[in-house]
Amino acid sequence: MLQLLQSFQADDYAVTYASPAQPSQHAIDFAAANITPVNIELNSTSFDDFVFNLAPSVVMFDRFMMEEQFAWRVEKCCPQALRVLDTEDLHCLRLARQVLAKGNSNVIQHVSKESLFSDYAKREVAAILRCDLSLMISEYEMDILINTFNVPAHILAYVPFMLNLPDITAEQIVVPFSERKNFVSIGNFRHDPNWDAVLMLKQHIWPLIRKALPNVQLHIYGAYPPKKVTQLNNEKQGFLVKGWCEDASEILQHGRILLAPLRFGAGLKGKMLDAAQCGLPAVTTSIGAEGLYADRKSQGVLETSIATDDFNEFAQLAIDLYENEERWNTLQKNGPAWLEQRFSKPTYEVEFLIKLNDIISQLKEHRLNNFTGSMLLHHSMKSTQYMAQWIEAKNS
Repeated sequence: MLQLLQSFQADDYAVTYASPAQPSQHAIDFAAANITPVNIELNSTSFDDFVFNLAPSVVMFDRFMMEEQFAWRVEKCCPQALRVLDTEDLHCLRLARQVLAKGNSNVIQHVSKESLFSDYAKREVAAILRCDLSLMISEYEMDILINTFNVPAHILAYVPFMLNLPDITAEQIVVPFSERKNFVSIGNFRHDPNWDAVLMLKQHIWPLIRKALPNVQLHIYGAYPPKKVTQLNNEKQGFLVKGWCEDASEILQHGRILLAPLRFGAGLKGKMLDAAQCGLPAVTTSIGAEGLYADRKSQGVLETSIATDDFNEFAQLAIDLYENEERWNTLQKNGPAWLEQRFSKPTYEVEFLIKLNDIISQLKEHRLNNFTGSMLLHHSMKSTQYMAQWIEAKNS
């Protein structure tokens, strides 16, 4: 989100960040970022007055739930404002995979149309269709929207993580094999895929690795570890739950291999990019690697990880990579070129702003070419409007 807001600023936009969430001490320093923060209310006409007086030229919604809450108000008060949806990831895909993962101890199953076409998907895809432009972080998910859900390609834009690569110092990627030790796992524990990955490590993968490498440890980091996670800590097994860390880069720079046995999820996995920036090769699954290495411009594919969906093989690959300095060095050295090829901010920022401004310049025609979206905006948002008005009346 911050990368996107900085891109708007680079195009001379003044940015107002409006949120119904309670203020947090962990929020970014809005003043330092030259962003104006505003607290807004759900189900309140006070938002109508706010957005009408602000008169924005572009309104961006953070995930489709915010579009459901506020898009009809924006359309009513600022009909000429471009409505952009930042999807973050395809939520319906992640949830469909999560449902399939339940009851399967260590199997990654393919998502069928039947499991994908949930009520949740209907809400999410409707929001995408209603907006003038939806931002997708993964080419894989763009393909699903276009070819499975029949979403028009012209209302989608591929905008992955955008990295300022000159800011990635050489020191972060040159810590050599000989100066690194142990395995690392990292991820916010409020995100279900990360908790599931820790369970897979504990129950299936780590016992195999530990048997082959009895003096090696696994260090598990992540914010908000619940008791069910901390209870897995076992020093005798070398399974160490460390919890929150002050500096993730410091941790990733000194581990030898990142383990990410993700069975479900969507979007791009930020931990994989963080690891590559710190010169840390990874062993992951097809879910963990999804969207990272395919190249839309047909350049040579560089990889910084090894992927498998078989957890016995996962453990063996981790063991082999831990001891194979030549293979490890190849994956580490691929990092800078891969990041430049796939996530360079100048490339994607320019493409995003060009598409944004092209749509603004012909907004009426753009909307005429998305009749389904106009129809959904007219019909489905009425129910949201009436429900919001009922809640507001009830609260008063």
